Amino acid sequence: MSEKSTNRRRLAGSYFMSLMSITAVLLLLGLFALLMLHARKLSDHIKENIGFEVVMNSNVKEANILRLQKELDAMPAVKSTKYITKDEAIQRLSEDLGEDFLQWLGDEENPLLPSLDVRFNAAYSNNDSITAIESRLLQNPGVKEICYQKSLVDLINRNIHRIGFVLIGISLVLILIAIALINNTIRLTVYSKRFLVRSMQLVGATEGFIRRPFMKSGVAQGFFGAVLADLLLTLLLYMLTRRIPELTTVHDLPLTLCIYAGVIVLGMLLAAFSTRLALGKYLNLRLDRLYV
Repeated sequence: MSEKSTNRRRLAGSYFMSLMSITAVLLLLGLFALLMLHARKLSDHIKENIGFEVVMNSNVKEANILRLQKELDAMPAVKSTKYITKDEAIQRLSEDLGEDFLQWLGDEENPLLPSLDVRFNAAYSNNDSITAIESRLLQNPGVKEICYQKSLVDLINRNIHRIGFVLIGISLVLILIAIALINNTIRLTVYSKRFLVRSMQLVGATEGFIRRPFMKSGVAQGFFGAVLADLLLTLLLYMLTRRIPELTTVHDLPLTLCIYAGVIVLGMLLAAFSTRLALGKYLNLRLDRLYV
């Protein structure tokens, strides 16, 4: 009775360590997937704040400016536009300077010009697309000039591409590490039951019959480990959003749920694959090799 209880404790301990190992690996993968998701959303958010200012001539009628604004809003490249009147322009300047700019003008007319503040969709926030739209707008006689920093646009896009390649490389390395760790963890679990496998073979059990309970146990470990990893990810996300409320602006619930589902599927598939691989070794092992 004491020996049976000892064996049960060992098996329970082995199962628990296997479950925790799978959970840790899947948590790391899920965390990195969330990081990549938020990095992509953050890069899109940065790109969608790239734009230019269309400065209009002083003699342009407001109706013409509003017509041009509607044309811009209809373009697939444009995310949003905002019409800034001469009065709003001088109010912004006063806020930037920290004092009333009008008092320095006296009786002079407001020298600031009306403009359109244009922001682009992420896919079009590059110099090629912006230059094409700039050339088109400059053909409008009411447009005086277009202001934006070409070097800054190019720098942002270059850095975002570099970060993307680095994240993809790290994700591939993590997937390989996850496969290796889960495979080794499952192999240790099967190793602890190698004599049970041999006993089942000696009484005439088929390979399919022997595999079935091991596969069920392996898939169950993968499932529960993934669910636990998802719960820890949820807790981590909650803590991060409490500390950094700005993360809510780039949070995407449908994609996050897809990552949660992907973690569960990946956990079950990796556990099933590793169990089948490890069990195949002991099904074809010679008796004298069982003690090695």
